[in-house]
Amino acid sequence: MLNKTKIKYIQSLSHKKQRDQDSVFVAEGPKIIKELLDEKNIKLKELFATKEFLNLNPGIVSQQAFAITEISEDELRKISFLSTPKQVLGIFQKPAFPEFSRPEGITIVLETIQDPGNMGTIIRCSDWFGIKNIICSKDSVDIFNPKVVQSTMGSIGRVQVIYCDPVELLNNFSNIPVLAATLKGRPVSSIKTPSNCFLIIGNESKGISKPLLEKVNTEITIPGRGKAESLNAGVATGIILSWLTNEPI
Repeated sequence: MLNKTKIKYIQSLSHKKQRDQDSVFVAEGPKIIKELLDEKNIKLKELFATKEFLNLNPGIVSQQAFAITEISEDELRKISFLSTPKQVLGIFQKPAFPEFSRPEGITIVLETIQDPGNMGTIIRCSDWFGIKNIICSKDSVDIFNPKVVQSTMGSIGRVQVIYCDPVELLNNFSNIPVLAATLKGRPVSSIKTPSNCFLIIGNESKGISKPLLEKVNTEITIPGRGKAESLNAGVATGIILSWLTNEPI
């Protein structure tokens, strides 16, 4: 059973300030919880689960008994950030990564990506295509926002995301090629991927800012055949990575 103090604390984790203060994040639902529990880079702090989840997952109960609190469906609704709660909610320590020193392979640079679904999709796609590092402008959505976490489905523990000034960072690596996704670039299918490079993905509606665009060596695009104005950032990133990672590196 949860007391009011614990309920209020979990609810407070919807705010970035509280998550940053305690260096934690929240994930919900059997699938993502199981994936995170198998991730060596992430540590469980507390698990709040219904009897249904506990009965279906005896292995988790035996391994994580120290951190589990059984709760009712009603209590889960009070602490859940989902419109339809899914049996279990976990509080996890944020993953720890080695300090970023130099780009290896493709490093994604995100500027003002504010949609949680897009951010989660980009992290998931990066994990799928073996991208290890993502650079985010400081005005991008927090990757530990509960909606982003749910979209990543566990990839949040395998892809390092660094918030900084992307222009300043690119200045520090001026010898490394910079690609950027724009509407007027060369077809991505015509690009041979450099052994190390940056790939810039801009804001969902505004695109890439002029100061960042000035750092670009090659603009690339995804040729379309229909009438859609553009693709969202998450979909575009997945398609571009599919092409770029098919090239020999």
